[in-house]
Order: sequence, then C-alpha cells, then structure tokens
Amino acid sequence: MKAFFFTNRDFFKSSTFIRISAFLFISLAFFYFGKHWSSDGYQQLIFFNSRQNPLPSSQTQTQTTPTVSLSPNHNKSFDISSLITDTTTQTVASIPPPSDPEPLPTPPPPPPVVQRFGIVDENGTMRDDFEVGDFDPGIAEDWGSENKTEAVEESRTVVKKFGRCTESMREYIPCLDNVEAIRGLESTEKGERFERHCPDKGKGLDCLVPAPKGYRTPIPWPRSRDEVWFRNVPHARLVEDKGGQNWISKVKDKFKFPGGGTQFIHGADQYLDQISKMVPDIAFGQHTRVAMDVGCGVASFGAYLLSRNVLTMSAAPKDVHENQVQFALERGVPAMVAALATRRLLYPSQAFDLIHCSRCRINWTRDDGILLLEVNRVLRAGGYFAWAAQPVYKHEPLLEEQWEEMVNLTSRLCWNLVKKEGYIAIWQKPSNNSCYLSREAGAQPPLCDSEDDPDNVWYVDLKACIFRLPDDGAGSNVTTWPARLHNPPDRLQSIQMDAYISRRELFRAESKYWSEIIASYVRVLHWKSYKLRNVLDMRASFGGFAAALIEHQLDCWVLNVVPVSGPNTLPVIYDRGLLGVLHDWCEPFDTYPRTYDLLHAAGLFSIERKRCNVSSIMLEMDRILRPGGRVYIRDSVGVMDELQEIGKAMGWHVALRDTSEGPHASYRILTCDKH
Repeated sequence: MKAFFFTNRDFFKSSTFIRISAFLFISLAFFYFGKHWSSDGYQQLIFFNSRQNPLPSSQTQTQTTPTVSLSPNHNKSFDISSLITDTTTQTVASIPPPSDPEPLPTPPPPPPVVQRFGIVDENGTMRDDFEVGDFDPGIAEDWGSENKTEAVEESRTVVKKFGRCTESMREYIPCLDNVEAIRGLESTEKGERFERHCPDKGKGLDCLVPAPKGYRTPIPWPRSRDEVWFRNVPHARLVEDKGGQNWISKVKDKFKFPGGGTQFIHGADQYLDQISKMVPDIAFGQHTRVAMDVGCGVASFGAYLLSRNVLTMSAAPKDVHENQVQFALERGVPAMVAALATRRLLYPSQAFDLIHCSRCRINWTRDDGILLLEVNRVLRAGGYFAWAAQPVYKHEPLLEEQWEEMVNLTSRLCWNLVKKEGYIAIWQKPSNNSCYLSREAGAQPPLCDSEDDPDNVWYVDLKACIFRLPDDGAGSNVTTWPARLHNPPDRLQSIQMDAYISRRELFRAESKYWSEIIASYVRVLHWKSYKLRNVLDMRASFGGFAAALIEHQLDCWVLNVVPVSGPNTLPVIYDRGLLGVLHDWCEPFDTYPRTYDLLHAAGLFSIERKRCNVSSIMLEMDRILRPGGRVYIRDSVGVMDELQEIGKAMGWHVALRDTSEGPHASYRILTCDKH
C-alpha cells in the first residue's frame, strides 16, 4: 500500500500529468469562453455539431449527420486577451475602441411588395402568381395614339390650312378638265380632248374639293350594286338618255340599277350566261379572271361579273355622258376614266383575259385599225374579244360593210372568229407567233419594232403595228384562278429591276409580309368592320397588299398603282389576277372625286418627295378619298412630321403609330381619317 502511494505521488509529479492537466484546463477555458460569448448574444465562432437531425416523420429511419456552422467573423482578427479580461468590450485590431458602446444598428425594413402583372419573372420563366390588370376596351382603337410625334418647332414643317374649292369643282378631274389646254389643241377629231392634259406647274389643285350638298355615307356593298344615293351623284342626264334601255332609273332619293344595257336589256346575268354557252372555254372565274369593258356605261357588265370571281376594269371617257364612271365607282365597281384616242392605255401588254365592247361607239377599223391594235396589245395571248353591236346582226348595207371591214382586220391580226350568235361575235387572239410569222411579206399591219417595249405606256403614242408574243410563252401560260394569285408568273423574270435569281423569293416574301400585316390590321384595327369597298394601293410592287386582302376575305377590290419612278411590275400584277395601272404621282389621277374608301401608301413619300410636291400628292389624295374614308401611310420616320402637318392642314384626323418592329424602328404608320 505504501509502495502504491509513493508510486502515484511520483506520477502526479511527472511531465505527463502536467501536460494532461494543461490540456484539460485550456479545453475548459475555451468551452467556458465559447459558451459565455454565445449566451451574451455575440456572433459565434466555428463549432462542430454532431447532434442528430431528425428526418421527416413519414420516414422510419434517423440519420446522424455531422454539420459545420461558419461564423460570420471568419477571416477577421480579434484581441483575445482583451476579450478574456473584459467580456463586455469587443475590440477589432484595426479599429480603435469607441469611448461609448454604440447600440447595434437597426436592420432595414423589408422592401415593399411589388405588384406584378407580367407572367414571366426576372429569370425568364413563367410565374404562377401573376395577376391580370384591368381591361381597357378602347385600347385597340387607340393603339399607338400615345406615340404621336411632337416635333421641335424649329424643325417642323408649318403648313397653312387649306381652304375649300368652289362648288363648281365638286366633280373636278384636274387632267381631264383643263379647259385652257383643251382649247389650245390643234385637233380633236380623234378624241384628243378626252385624254390627259394636266395643269402646268404651279397651277394645280390648291384647295379641298367639296362634296355635293346633302352628301351621305355611301350605301355599302352588295346593296350598292343595285342602288345609290341620288345626292352623292346628283346627275339625271343618264336617266333621261338611257331610261328606256334598262340602265338606270331614279326612285325618290335613290338611283336604281336594274342590271341592263343597250345590248342586254333583259339583264347582265342572262347576257353573261349567253357568252358562257357560246364559248365554254371562257370559263368565268377560272380561265377568265381579269376583264375589260370598253365604253362601260354604268358598269353593270362588270358589276355582275364580280359574283363570278371576275375583276373587270370598266373604262369610259368623260364624254357627254360624263358621269357614267362616277356611277360605277359609287356602286362599288372597279372603273376608271380612260379613252381610246391617240395614246396607249395605261395597262401593260397581255393584261386582260377578256375584252368586251357593247355598243361602245368606237370605230375599230379607222387608221389601219390602230384602236383594235391597242386592244390586241392589252389582250392576253389566247384571250377573247367580245363585240356586241349592230354590224354583227343587222342586215343593212352600211352595217354589212362595217362587218366586212371588221372581219378583214381581225383576220390580218390573226384573230380567230370563234362564234357569232345573235348580236354577239367573239374572237380569240393567237397564243403564239406562228400566224404572224407566216403572213406574206409586206402584210398590213406590220409587226412592231423588236426594240419597242409593249409595256411602256406613260404618254406613249399609239402605233399601227402588231407586237410579237414572248417566245417562251410568258403571259399566255398563267394558271387558272385562284391558283394564279400566289404562283410566281413567268413574266416576273422580265421585270427590269436589280434582282434576278432571287425574284421568286422576293415575290413570296412580299406576299408573306403583307399577309402578316393585314392579319394584324384585321385583328387589332378591326378592318373587317370598316366596310371597305374601293381601295387604292398607291405603290403596289407585286400586288402583295391586294392579294392579302383577298386572302383574309375582305370584300373589296383594289386598284394597284405602279409609279413610273420604280420598276414596272404591272405585268406581274395582271398575271396574278389583279387590276392595276401605271401612274406618275407628280400628276393628278384619272378618277372622279370621292372615289375610294381607303388609300394605302407604303414607302411612297420617301421616294417621291425627291421629285414631286408632297402637298400636291396629299391634296390629290383628299380629292379622290370619300368623306369618312381612311388613309394608311407606311413610311420612314423622316417624312412623318411633314405628312402630319399637311394632313392636319386638310382637316384630317391623324395619328402616328409604331410598326410591329417597335418604337425604335425606322418606319412608322400614319393613319388618317377624313371627316
């Protein structure tokens, strides 16, 4: 026992005991220090924790997972000795101790809750808690109105307000009513006075053409085919002259149109049925899609062809029955003031599948048949010419002589008399050059010079010659309607423009472009509620705008205008089964006032402002636009300020809108309403 005691005493004196004691003391000191610091609310150091973390109650097993908690004071240095001696003072080595302990800073309040209306969060993913804002039913009508441009006064074009023209100008057509120029003509025997004679520079229209007293909103189509308001076209001479021929009658405050004509008193429908039975290959609405009615009267022939999917250009001069074209336009039928006199018509070669003349009072055989040769130019290869006139059916010496002259001339043109029945005779134009080339040397009329472009029509004199047809069949091999509307025609390759290989792609791209735009107009701007009927596209290109209106089933017709300042795309427009005309917008247009419900101009002004007076173009637009009509101008930002000022000066309600590309795009849309 004694030996054991001394052995243990030696142990306590040994170095091992001293080390163990020191380790225990230091451990206890750190334990006490750590616990005390934590209990006073100070930030903790790093400690290991091996407590069990219970799993969810649905699981039957528990798992012990060692965890590590990282102190927020990581990588900071402290004076440990000061902490041990005075636990109430915390001193950071790099910061001198404050004289008075400052209270801990109050944590900032939580940010206010933001009410979100979007369905996508900041990470681009769809949120589940989005809210829908209030619906404003007028937002579609006012779409883009907040984007009205306020130009700086120094850079704004200031336009003086335009006044009203005199009442005598309410039917004014500037280039056809130029009395001074007509009086100065050397000759009028060939109809020169019915052609274009535009005012000199500086003498054009500078006022707003007024509407007749009592003018009313036109009767909508299809009712307008059969009746129009008398006050809108207050001219009764046609009723007096043609009342017995079933053209037109006046009943109270309306004009009525029974659908008859001089040679088809029993109605246009019966007349069209007769033509279809005579030559079934005419096939209205399939093979025959685009027609022309020369000397159209009130255009009942074209009005009734519309129900058979045929577009007819009804043309007549402003003669003694000067308002017949105005009646046609008021009815909602395609029509244009035009005269066969000394210049080419403003249509391309091979434009019409059928050309019709019913008592049109034209001497086809005069001057070596120069007028019928113009018909031959605009008639499509393989197309038909229908003539309903007294020489066809009356057996009188003078009329029989006229018939023989007509048969002789058409034979020399290589036309084939397909059918003669009753008072109608129908010829067919050849589909190739074989007949032309097999004629005897010196045959009359001669073939035209190969350098003469048959599509060059702006102020070009008529020539008594026959144009050769393209050797590749272009123009004659168009597909049937409605496939031809979207098929790139062969004559697309003959258009003189920069592109060649990519023309088909350009054609399809334009069609897709306008289809998407018209879809948005129908959806957002409610175009189907506008009751559009007569539409003018002032810069038509390939006719994509008109094709899109057909595609989206808007019940209207479009006259596609191809400006002379660009490539002549009219052959493509007619090959698609659409109507068009060549024009120079530096001059007035050949139509009556109050003709169109909608004027559309895409990229027109940014081009024409370099060569034309913009105010003159806008005044011409006001002249031919019906009261209550609309204008859509799609153009570059650089021209919009000037157009807005001119529109306001004419009394239009104007609004500048963004395109679908957004507010930073280089293009804008100017919408105008004529009140």
